[in-house]
Amino acid sequence: MAKNSALFAVCFTAGLLAGLGNSLFVWACGEWQLTAFIGVKISPALNQVWLYPRLIFGGIWALGYFFTVSTPRYRRHWIRKGIWFSLLPSAYTLFYVFPYVKQLGLAGFELGMLTPLFVVTANLIWGVLTGFFTRLFWGR
Repeated sequence: MAKNSALFAVCFTAGLLAGLGNSLFVWACGEWQLTAFIGVKISPALNQVWLYPRLIFGGIWALGYFFTVSTPRYRRHWIRKGIWFSLLPSAYTLFYVFPYVKQLGLAGFELGMLTPLFVVTANLIWGVLTGFFTRLFWGR
C-alpha cells in the first residue's frame, strides 16, 4: 500500500475515533444536564441510531483533514491542523444543517443562545482527537 493510501486510511480511522470522542462529549453534556444549565436544548440518547452516523461523518470529515497532512513537507503540527480544520464541520452544522435540514434557525439559535459555542467546542474536541490519533497511528 502506498504511503498516501495508508495515511488516507489512518485519517479516516482517526476521524472515526474522534467522532466517538465528540459524540461521548455531547452525550455526557446532555446526560449530566450541562447543556440544560447553559440553556442549550441538546440532550441526545446514546444509541446506535444517533451514534453511527456521527462516527461515519467523523471519518468522512477526516478525509478532508488528510489533504492538510498529505505531503511529507506538511506533516507537522497535526493537532493544530485538526483544530483549524474542525471549524469546517462547525460551519457546516451551524449554517447548513441547523437552518436548512432541521429548521432550527441560523446557527441553531432555536436550541439556545449558546448553541454555536457548544457546537464549536464539540467540534474542537473532534479536531484535537483527529490530529492526536492521526499522529499516534502514523508514527514517525
